[in-house]
Amino acid sequence: MKRKYFGTDGVRGRVGNFPITPDFALRLGMAAGTVFGKKNGGRVIIGKDTRLSGYMLEAALESGFCATGMSPVMLGPMPTPAVSYLTRAFRADLGVVISASHNPYFDNGIKFFSAEGTKLPDEVEADIERLLDDGNLKVCDPSEFGHAYRQNDAPGRYVEFCKSTFGHLSLEGLKIVLDCANGATYHIAPLVFSELGAEVIVMGASPNGININDGVGSTHPGALASRVLSEKADLGLAFDGDGDRLIVVDSEGKVRDGDNVMYIIARDRLAQKKLHGGVVGTLMTNLGLEQALKREGIDFCRSAVGDRYVMELLLEKGWRLGGENSGHVICLDYVTTGDAIVSALQLLKACIRQERTVAELSKELTMYPQDLINVRLSSSFDALNDPKVQKEVQDVERELGNRGRVLLRKSGTEPVIRVMVEGEEHESVHNYAQRIANVIVHEAEGENA
Repeated sequence: MKRKYFGTDGVRGRVGNFPITPDFALRLGMAAGTVFGKKNGGRVIIGKDTRLSGYMLEAALESGFCATGMSPVMLGPMPTPAVSYLTRAFRADLGVVISASHNPYFDNGIKFFSAEGTKLPDEVEADIERLLDDGNLKVCDPSEFGHAYRQNDAPGRYVEFCKSTFGHLSLEGLKIVLDCANGATYHIAPLVFSELGAEVIVMGASPNGININDGVGSTHPGALASRVLSEKADLGLAFDGDGDRLIVVDSEGKVRDGDNVMYIIARDRLAQKKLHGGVVGTLMTNLGLEQALKREGIDFCRSAVGDRYVMELLLEKGWRLGGENSGHVICLDYVTTGDAIVSALQLLKACIRQERTVAELSKELTMYPQDLINVRLSSSFDALNDPKVQKEVQDVERELGNRGRVLLRKSGTEPVIRVMVEGEEHESVHNYAQRIANVIVHEAEGENA
């Protein structure tokens, strides 16, 4: 469904530029409050990451919700999955996260969770957009205004929830390096893993409002890999700015993405007879994971890119495990969205139960080389339907044959076209991706000339 303001993960953009402005956030709060508010008001949970702009957007949303009779519960800095969990725990009508996930500090975004803790369906987002555009937003009677309050024990509640997903196992004897990306997990993750018994070394846990994702976190795992090796740690865990993505570094310093995490969890759950169906990946999921799961007799299917679509397919099939190679992993028996901390604990469960390391559990997974190039566009150039771009893609697909694949897609969070090529050999895969990217750039420049 075509939407005007919402992308694959809420409303997102550069702070100060439409739509990430205080006036739009105010109206967005009013529109969402109108859609979700009840006759006698309702409750909305609001959390944010550590960006400086979060204060501005939080205040605007709070005003918008109060104006429609909804009462906001302010959590302060909290991971996205914590907001999902607490929306369910508080029996709230709506959850809101102010975050741009893995983007730099100068971006921000607003995304919503339903009362069930899931991303909103496209049609509900479309209802909110219609209210934003028809100019019919109304302030309720002053006697019905909502009232806002701070939930000061929210971090402790979420820490205990995360620990509960680990059962009676212990992390005693393990040395773990945590990279919190100077984001929303900075005051959560160290408590979870240390209270479960691990020796914890923390990095990326000094947020100042502008250093979120800056050279640290799941999008920059090199620093974590170096630290794991220098500390002789058993494992490194990198989260993104809002705590819904997980990238792992094993004891040998090798970076393991979300596909690797899903493989280890899926095999462990199969052995425990707790897999309950197959695994959902996306169009970006590595072909190597699909083949490895099939060798184990585990069903696999692909959704569109975006954890909301992974979730939809999991519900449709009645399965419990899915995710993206970017690190969004959904363990549906515990959570209703990607949760980096919970996913890491499920990975560690597998290691402890099987008495093997991440490196050892990954030996039978052979990943195909992938090259991903983000082509930034400054115009409305339609790369997906350009004849010359289409021809280049077809030429590359013909040369790859059945030994690889090509995927072109628009980002739902940035003005870029993502060019992904997968195949058997690193250099040729990179060359193919660069060929397609060059054609896109050339055609886009020609349109703007």
